[in-house]
Amino acid sequence: MYTLVRSIPIRQLVLEQAPAIGTSLVVAEMYYKFHSFLLEAIAFLGTWYAIDAGIGFVKSRFKS
Repeated sequence: MYTLVRSIPIRQLVLEQAPAIGTSLVVAEMYYKFHSFLLEAIAFLGTWYAIDAGIGFVKSRFKS
């Protein structure tokens, strides 16, 4: 996490990662009830990855 925050510019962090993290937190809070912190954390990270990939895909499609 520290490497992520340090490796990308603050503008990119706010415009791309903040919405992805926020959406992932909402999805995890609403839908993931595994009664296991580890499983919920893994599901949250997977959701964050998928949403971030979607944002990257949409960004690349509109860029060209």
